[in-house]
Amino acid sequence: MDEFLRTIGISSGIIGLFFTFFLSRRVLKNDPGNEKMVKISNSIQIGARAFLFSEYKIMYVLLIIFSLLLGFVQSWQMGLTFIFGATLSVLSGFIGMSIATKANCRTAQAAVSSLGRALRVAFNGGAVMGMTVASLGILGLGTVFFLSNGNSVLLSGYAMGASFVALFARVGGGIFTKAADVGADLVGKTEAGIPEDDPRNPAVIADNVGDNVGDVAGMGADLYESYVGSIFSASVLGTVAFSALGGVFPFTVAASGILSSIIGIVFVNLTIKESEKINPSFMLNLGTYIANAIEIVFVLILSKLLLKSYTAGMIITLGMIVGILIGALTEYYTAKNPVKKLAKSATSGAAPLLINGLAVGMESTALSVILISIVTIISFRFLGLYGIALGGIGMLATLGITLAIDAYGPIADNAGGIAEMSHLDPSVRSRTDKLDAVGNTTAAIGKGFAIGSAALTALALFASYTQVTGINIVDIKESTVFIGVLIGAMLPFLFSAMTMKAVGDSAQEMVAEVRRQFKEIPGIMDEKNDPDYARCVSIATGGALKKMVIPSLLAVLSPLIVYFILDKVAVAGLLVGTTVTGVLLAIFMSNSGGAWDNAKKHIEEGNYGGKGSMAHKAAVIGDTVGDPFKDTSGPAINILIKLMSIVSIVIIPVIIKLIER
Repeated sequence: MDEFLRTIGISSGIIGLFFTFFLSRRVLKNDPGNEKMVKISNSIQIGARAFLFSEYKIMYVLLIIFSLLLGFVQSWQMGLTFIFGATLSVLSGFIGMSIATKANCRTAQAAVSSLGRALRVAFNGGAVMGMTVASLGILGLGTVFFLSNGNSVLLSGYAMGASFVALFARVGGGIFTKAADVGADLVGKTEAGIPEDDPRNPAVIADNVGDNVGDVAGMGADLYESYVGSIFSASVLGTVAFSALGGVFPFTVAASGILSSIIGIVFVNLTIKESEKINPSFMLNLGTYIANAIEIVFVLILSKLLLKSYTAGMIITLGMIVGILIGALTEYYTAKNPVKKLAKSATSGAAPLLINGLAVGMESTALSVILISIVTIISFRFLGLYGIALGGIGMLATLGITLAIDAYGPIADNAGGIAEMSHLDPSVRSRTDKLDAVGNTTAAIGKGFAIGSAALTALALFASYTQVTGINIVDIKESTVFIGVLIGAMLPFLFSAMTMKAVGDSAQEMVAEVRRQFKEIPGIMDEKNDPDYARCVSIATGGALKKMVIPSLLAVLSPLIVYFILDKVAVAGLLVGTTVTGVLLAIFMSNSGGAWDNAKKHIEEGNYGGKGSMAHKAAVIGDTVGDPFKDTSGPAINILIKLMSIVSIVIIPVIIKLIER
């Protein structure tokens, strides 16, 4: 029995990968459409792969240097697990994005027939991403757990590798996608007055490439890191609280989550009807609820069998419920009444829209923090720090289907672009727009899950840091602690400033290039000549690669600098400050950006004058301001929080020992 439990992570990961292979074949069997559709899809694939490979070249140089450093100060096994965690994270993002870039034209072609058929293709394309991330995450971590017999130091190396890649992927992909998006919108929509995804827009291919490198590969690496971090922290704390079974229990929860996600994905496929009379949002949410309901049954049984009590299972259930509530709250602020009011304010111009959008994001932090506080208090009351870590696992237990619903959005968005560029019947674009509108909401909900779980995981990691460094009390009255808290509270703002300026600088270059092409290349507007799409892809790539390194290194170096200048207790204060402001800033930015995006779409549906109106022009400005909020800076902050914690856990105790010698 013990041997089986130790290998459950490996077994469930393999099962998940087999199901992923089945989904991939199912997606690729669909008709890719006519020659023009395939050509556009291939251009998006080539651009996305070129960016990822360029990003990986830079990233792996830093990864190898860091792994050698770990091997020198810790052990060669630590260096290997770091590279292993990073490589599986890279692989999960690449596989998911490869299928997504092949599913886009197939979704557009399916939309020729019906809304239901298009929904199935896009959802299965997203499910490949979701299942790949969950399967490789638990397979890799389970392998390290099995081979090292639960060695927490080596598990932390794996988790740090995942976090390292996630930050680079999120920041780099986010800068690329938003620079292209802002350039395409500001010049194409506002100045030239052409529709979104119009083939006459030079930045249109770069925009569609960005959807994949940012919202598929970037989001995949983000949630891979969240998933691994939550299992790692719970396993370490579980070993302390309940010995070996406590350490294994989080893996059994994740394994059952793989099975629950598979059931939910199959359920959605079986119930989608190939007709127009379906509600995509209802179908996707129902699949999520089914998967979570099954998972609740699994975790309660596992809790009783392994830990001789339902308490752990109840805490995980609470985490799942709170995760769903945070998702519902996110949906309210980014897709319901606040968005309609926001769209109405656009009739008075861009300034009222921006002011009200900022207010929506700020207001949305209140209930989210209360929900996170509730699960923290209850979890700690019954199982201490282990309970808090289990609450974080609950939010990500069914990641396979949660991320599937998230990653489906960029596929639907790309499908709409391909339909527009291929001049398909307007009914096709209408269907893909319905899918895309749902995708915007599900993407916002996915960010809510990631941020909520990040808060709980960061608290568990903070506790691990105090244990490995022998800190008993973190007293705010001590000057070094207070300074650490202040510096930590400042870092998410500095990080966000760096990433937003990176988007702004790259977008400025993109705007100049699009304007140049409209002016200097004759025949673009009457479609006698094609724009130079490759030049815009090159600008977005160069901007992202040049500007992603410094913000990413900020997370790695900050704890070490604070330790050397102050002390280990100041680092504890640093982690507290970063977690508190980081969670709030991430919620605020993600929800403001999502609200501005959907306010624009609400106007484009014909409200308040529709496309081309003054309200629409104001909404486009709001959307472009919100783009780096919701897709670059906001989502990357939760990785910043956890990477700083893991670096502190892994590196600082080793430095302390070296100094003591």
